[in-house]
Amino acid sequence: MKALVCIPLLLETFVFVVQQQVDGGLNENEISRQISSEDGRQNPPQTDTLRAEASTDRQQYCDLGIPDIHAALRELTASVTEQKGHIRELTATVTEEKEKNRELTATVTEQKGHIRELTATVTEEKEKNRELTATVTEQNGNIRELTATVTEQNGNIRELREELNKKNEDREIAFSAGLMESGSGHIGPFTTEITLTYKKVFTNIGNAYNPITGVFTAPLKGAYMFRISVYGYAPYEATAVIVKNGEHVVIAHEYQDQHQLNSSNGVVLILEVGDVVCVRLWSNRRIYDSHNNHNTFSGFLLFPLR
Repeated sequence: MKALVCIPLLLETFVFVVQQQVDGGLNENEISRQISSEDGRQNPPQTDTLRAEASTDRQQYCDLGIPDIHAALRELTASVTEQKGHIRELTATVTEEKEKNRELTATVTEQKGHIRELTATVTEEKEKNRELTATVTEQNGNIRELTATVTEQNGNIRELREELNKKNEDREIAFSAGLMESGSGHIGPFTTEITLTYKKVFTNIGNAYNPITGVFTAPLKGAYMFRISVYGYAPYEATAVIVKNGEHVVIAHEYQDQHQLNSSNGVVLILEVGDVVCVRLWSNRRIYDSHNNHNTFSGFLLFPLR
């Protein structure tokens, strides 16, 4: 039982020494004083007899099987010193890690700033994309409208071309014809003027000339060129006249006592739609024709007029 009294005393002294060593260390004198102090606390003031008896008992029982406390404390002191070295190393490591953490925290803060900037940039770009999308949608609408307009205009152009082609077809007016379709012989003289019918048609674009009646009818208003040629033999005169709506315009005339007679003439006339032009042989005049087509009547549209 008395041995058990020494064990708590040693444990308490050990804890105190360790604490002091952690805080700054103890020497052996301080350790001895601490032990004496602990003895005082464990054994309050008693009579001299009681103290002497307790001291004798404690010494007897502590010496029974407990090692030298000074040796143990020296070992503890060495262990505590070693632990303090480890603690300093750990403290330095912790300090280093704290510095690294501060650097990482600063880096994270900086990266958060970059992320905020990037987020703002992305938001701005998204807004621009929305605006561009709206613009593209609007432009697509405009393109559809323009496409519809172009399609309509193409239709109008086709109609205008067809109308223009039709008008151009109407403007393609030209004819040329010879007097006799076949054979040869004299025509005339007659006591009155007659309308010559040029039956041998060389060209009749627009079909404005009628080879049965010998009359050209203007299909549209414009300037027309007409020309005639006459051929005959003496002693008769050879005279033919271009007539517009019954009025004489120009003549082709030739006379001599003998041999062949040959003459021609032409004129530009302004005709309205429906005006007629023909060639008449004067009374008492005679002309001659053959397969050589000496006598001809020709005309064509120079240009239309409004």
